[in-house]
Amino acid sequence: MAIEIKQRIALFAAAAALVLAAGKITTGLFSGSMAVLSSGVDSVLDVFMSTMNFYAIKKASEPADELHRYGHGKAEDIAGTFQALVIVLSGFYIIVKSVHSYVDKQLISYSFLDFVIMCVSLVFSFVISTALLTTGNRTGSNTLKADALHYRSDLYSNSGAIAAIILTRYTGLTVFDLIFAVIAGIIILISAFQIFRRSFSGIMDTRLSDEIERQIQEIINGMSFPLAGFHKLRTRQSGSYKYVDFHLLACRRLNIDEAHALAHSIEGRIRISIEAVDVIVHVEPCKERCDLTEVTCVLKKR
Repeated sequence: MAIEIKQRIALFAAAAALVLAAGKITTGLFSGSMAVLSSGVDSVLDVFMSTMNFYAIKKASEPADELHRYGHGKAEDIAGTFQALVIVLSGFYIIVKSVHSYVDKQLISYSFLDFVIMCVSLVFSFVISTALLTTGNRTGSNTLKADALHYRSDLYSNSGAIAAIILTRYTGLTVFDLIFAVIAGIIILISAFQIFRRSFSGIMDTRLSDEIERQIQEIINGMSFPLAGFHKLRTRQSGSYKYVDFHLLACRRLNIDEAHALAHSIEGRIRISIEAVDVIVHVEPCKERCDLTEVTCVLKKR
């Protein structure tokens, strides 16, 4: 169900961005505004990103197979990294093109339609980014979170374009169009860096957040004797899926069945508390000397 929700929201974002891109580019070409055109180019990238996200999420949802024993979750991280690189190029293009248009003194003729299109775009960007971020947080999808971050940056670029339209129309100074187009390009570059950092972290198997690791530790420490303790906790994330493994220290008096039941119980508690998680527990006998009771357990008394 979570996968279907992610795919639907990615498809919705792509369709909405396509409508916005067509409107802004058409309007920008008629008016000659680089602020509006740069926002339109940004919307084209939104279409590209959301479409790629749709297919990346679809691929990442495929179960593990003979060649990919850990599944296909990294498809989301790879897509995000590639998108960030493309967005960097577009950000630089917008900045260079804006400066070139200003130096060549290209004619800018704003109309009321420019203003309406950018206001509608502002509202759409807010709705799309909120929907993406909400779904991304609920499903743990870094791809949707990255997409939401880019749409959120559209709020600033669209606001800048609106300000450029108003200031240029009432002052006659085209430098405002240049300023806000360059600002939009810079915002796009910053957004690309944030998307790249988040996606590349998934590819490099960066550990889960402090909050999630602390939650895992509290669950393990909350278990009573004969669990003695744990060590070598390792975590990572691949797409929307989280992976956790650690060594569990169990009292030496447990037999194999009892130790397995203890590990299985802890795995179950972690899965209930944390969504989309795969847990592997390696059971070790506690080597501390005691009378093999909860009262005398050395590790529990620490």
